[in-house]
Amino acid sequence: MNYLFRTLLLLCLLAAVPAVAQKGVRPGGRLSQLENAKIAYLTEKIALTQDQAQRFWPVYNEFTQKRRDLNRRMRLLRTDEPDGLSDAQIKDNLTQALALRQQEVNLEKEYFDKFQKVLTIRQVGKLFVAERQFTRDVLKRVADRRGGLPPGGGPGLDD
Repeated sequence: MNYLFRTLLLLCLLAAVPAVAQKGVRPGGRLSQLENAKIAYLTEKIALTQDQAQRFWPVYNEFTQKRRDLNRRMRLLRTDEPDGLSDAQIKDNLTQALALRQQEVNLEKEYFDKFQKVLTIRQVGKLFVAERQFTRDVLKRVADRRGGLPPGGGPGLDD
């Protein structure tokens, strides 16, 4: 599940970069378009009723925002130059990263329970599969547009 969430985050970043790089395009335009496509995709794949959708999306959006915040905090700990850090700094960064990963797992457990209050367990299962498939589809489209595999793509993509 962590792989899925990290991949989704990567996907969002990949989608945002071209939007920011292009002149005359609103920076949030492509990301917003991606979010709208994801909403439609997930709604269809997990067969949300109108009542379920009204209750599900606020919970899901809250979950997504908290997950993004954790991932943003994890990214801030990463460095391309570990040789420039002291052993104590490296240890502190790794300790913090592990704590954030644990928070991510706790968040997933918390929202797994919250999703079950709105969706059937079968729909919750379909949600996680649909998120993974949506991410794969978008990464494939990005790779096709760029003429190659996305970063981290290849055999490990199906993990």
